[in-house]
Amino acid sequence: MTDKTEMTYARYLALDTLLSAQLPQSGEDDEMLFIIIHQTKELWLKQMIKELRLAVRQIQSDALVPAYKALARVSRIQAVMTLSWDILSTMTPSDYSRFRGVLGPSSGFQSDQFRTVEYMMGHKDKSFLKYQDDRPEAQAAMRAALDSPSIWDETILALARKGFDLSDAVLKRDWSEPYAPHAEVEAAFLTVYRDTEKYWELYQLAEKLVDLDDAMAAWRHKHVLTVERIIGGKMGTGGTAGAAYLHSTLGKRAFPELWSLRTQL
Repeated sequence: MTDKTEMTYARYLALDTLLSAQLPQSGEDDEMLFIIIHQTKELWLKQMIKELRLAVRQIQSDALVPAYKALARVSRIQAVMTLSWDILSTMTPSDYSRFRGVLGPSSGFQSDQFRTVEYMMGHKDKSFLKYQDDRPEAQAAMRAALDSPSIWDETILALARKGFDLSDAVLKRDWSEPYAPHAEVEAAFLTVYRDTEKYWELYQLAEKLVDLDDAMAAWRHKHVLTVERIIGGKMGTGGTAGAAYLHSTLGKRAFPELWSLRTQL
C-alpha cells in the first residue's frame, strides 16, 4: 500500500484537483474539448508570464544573453498554442452550436492572463481592466503590468545604457499608455543591425523579440481562421464582434521599429 505522505506523480501534479476542474454545463461531448483547449491555453499563458517577467528582470540588469532563453521558450509556447487551434477546428459549426448557449456572456476576450501578456509586450489598453472587476487579484496583476515598462520599453532603456542617445519621450514616458513608434529608436536599432558584431547582444535580443511578435501574429491569424470556420461572421460570445474584431488585431506589432527598420537595411 502506498504511504499517503509519500510523494507520487498524482500528488506532485495535483492531478485530482486538475482533472476535476473540467465542468461541462451541457451534455454535449464537444464541450469537454472546448474547456480543455482553453484551460490548457491559460496554463501556457501562466508560464509565458513567468518567463516574460524573468526576461524583463534580466534585461533590466543588462544580462541580455541569459534573457534569450526565456524569450525563446515563450516563442515556442506560442507555437504550441497556435497548433492547438487545429484541434479545436475539428469541432464543426453544428457541434459548437449545440452547447454555445451555456457560455452565456463569457468570452476569451475576457482572459486576464492574455491581456497581461499583451501589456507585458507593450499593447497597453486600460479598457480590459473592467472585465476583472469581480476578480481583484487578477485585476491587480493586470494593473501592475499596465503601469510597468513593457519588455520593449525595457529594451529601449537598455539601448540608452549602451550609449545610444534617446530622448525623454521614450525613456520617461507614461508606461501605461500605448507605445508609439519613434524614429530615434528605429535609427538606434538600424545602427545595431548594421554592425551586428559590435552590438551582437542587442542584435540577438532584437531578433528574439521579433520571434515573439511573429509567433503572436501567427496565433492571431490562426485564431481568426478557426473562429470563421466554426461560427463564420456571427457575433462572438460576450457581445464581441467575433471574427471582425479578430481581423482588426492582425496588424498589431509590439516592437514596430524592429519591423520598419528592415526596409532601410
